[in-house]
Amino acid sequence: MITLCSGTGTMVEPEARRFVTPPDLRGCSVVVVGIGKSGVAASHLLHSVGAQVTIVDEKDESVLVNQIASLRQDAIRVLTGIALQDALHDVDLVVLSPGVPTDHPALTTVRDCGVRIIGEIELASWFFDVPLIAVTGTNGKSTTVRLIGAILEESGKKAFVGGNVGVPLCEAVLPPSASVWPQRLSTSSYEYVIAEVSSFQLETIEQFHPWISVLLNITPDHLDRHPSLSHYQASKQKVFQNQTVGDVAVLNVDDPIIAGMGEALSGTVIGFSLVRSLQQGVYLQGHEIKARLNDLETVVVTKDQIRLPGNHNVANVLAAVAIGMLCGCPLEAIRRAVSTFPGLEHAMEFVREVRGVKYFNDSKGTNVDATGKALESFEEPILLILGGKDKGGDFNSLRDLVRRKVKRVFVIGEATPRLVRVLNEVKPISLAGSLSEAITLADREADAGDVVLLSPACAIFDMFRNYDERGK
Repeated sequence: MITLCSGTGTMVEPEARRFVTPPDLRGCSVVVVGIGKSGVAASHLLHSVGAQVTIVDEKDESVLVNQIASLRQDAIRVLTGIALQDALHDVDLVVLSPGVPTDHPALTTVRDCGVRIIGEIELASWFFDVPLIAVTGTNGKSTTVRLIGAILEESGKKAFVGGNVGVPLCEAVLPPSASVWPQRLSTSSYEYVIAEVSSFQLETIEQFHPWISVLLNITPDHLDRHPSLSHYQASKQKVFQNQTVGDVAVLNVDDPIIAGMGEALSGTVIGFSLVRSLQQGVYLQGHEIKARLNDLETVVVTKDQIRLPGNHNVANVLAAVAIGMLCGCPLEAIRRAVSTFPGLEHAMEFVREVRGVKYFNDSKGTNVDATGKALESFEEPILLILGGKDKGGDFNSLRDLVRRKVKRVFVIGEATPRLVRVLNEVKPISLAGSLSEAITLADREADAGDVVLLSPACAIFDMFRNYDERGK
C-alpha cells in the first residue's frame, strides 16, 4: 500500500520481509565459472562461508594474473586454460558468470545430474536482509541506478550500488562471523541495495527477490546470444518473478512491450511516462516532472534542471524520481540530486571542445537503440563513429537518423561489412583500422560547430576488453 510519510516524501511501506535462508555451504564443493569481477567476488564470499571453492576459466592464466593473485591469497583453487567440462566433477553447486551461456554443453550435463546452477546476483541475494531495488532494461540502467544512489545519498540514506554497473553484489555482503549461521548483510551497513541487472544475470536467478523492480525499456539487443526478441524479453521480465503483494514494479508505460505487463504482476504498479499524465506514477507534463501517488500531484523538478542530454535521459530521471519518492526521500533532496547529477563516464559523456568541435564519448552505446537515442540528442551536424562486435542488431533502423543527423560515418571492427551494406547509400562512409584512426579521420573532416560522436551500436570484444577501455 502507498502511504504518505511525514514531510514531503512519499513511500511504500514494505510488508514484513520473508528473506530466504541460504543453504549451509560449509564443506560443499562449489565451482565458479569465469574469473571476472563477479566470479572473483562470488569466490571470496563462498570461501568466507566455508565452501570448498574452485574457480575456472578457459582463458590462459597469463591474461588473468591480477584477478588470480587475490584468489590464491584465500587458498581458492584456480584452474585456467582448460575446458569447462573438465572442472565440473563431483560438484554440489555451480556459480555462473553472466558471460557464460546457460546452454553450454558442460552445464547441460551437470544440470541433468541435479546440480544447482545459479549466478552471482542470486548468491549475493541469499545474504541480504535490507530492501533490494533492481533495475533492468536494454538501455539506461547504469545512469538510473547511479541517480537513484545519488538521490538516496542526498536524502541521508546509505545505499550500496552495484551489479552489472561494475561492482559485484557479493561485495555488499559482510564477512560472516564464525559463530553465526546464516550470516546476512548487516542492516547497520546499508539501508538499501540498488542493483543493475542484465538479461544474462537474470537468466540464472531462483529466489532473487527485489522489493522494487524497475523495467526501463526493451529493444532488440544481444540477439547473438538470445535466440529471439521474445526470449530476450522473457529474461528481462524475470526481474518480477519472485515479487509478491508487498512489492512494487516500476514500468515505462511508453514502451509498447512493457505497457501491458502490469496486469500480470503481483505487486503495486507505478508507471512513468514522457508523453502522458498518469493516475499513479511519475510523468513529464510540459517542462515539469510531476509525481502522482495517492491522488496527490506534486511538481518534483523541471526538465531544464536536468544536466543529462536527450529525452531518453529524462525517462531515466522519471524512473529514479519514482524510486526516490517510494523510498520516502524529501522532495528537496530529490531536486538537488537530479539537478547536480553529471551523468556517467562513457555514457553521452562530453570529453572536450577542440577548435569549435565537440567530442562525445558514448562507448556504453553498445546497441542500435542506444545509438539512435544518442543521435536524437543533438541538433548539430554529427560525425559518427560506429562498429565493433556485431550483436545482431537491426542497423537498418539507423538509416533515417543517419540521413538526417550525420555528415559522415566512420566504421571500425568486425561489424564493418554489414554496416557498410546498410549505410553505404545513406551517407559517406570511411573505413578505419582502429578507433584512434577513426578519431583522426573525423578530426580532419570536422568543422567548427560539428559534433564527433563515438556511439558504436556494437559490443567491444573484437577490439577491447570492455566499454571502459574503449571509451578511454
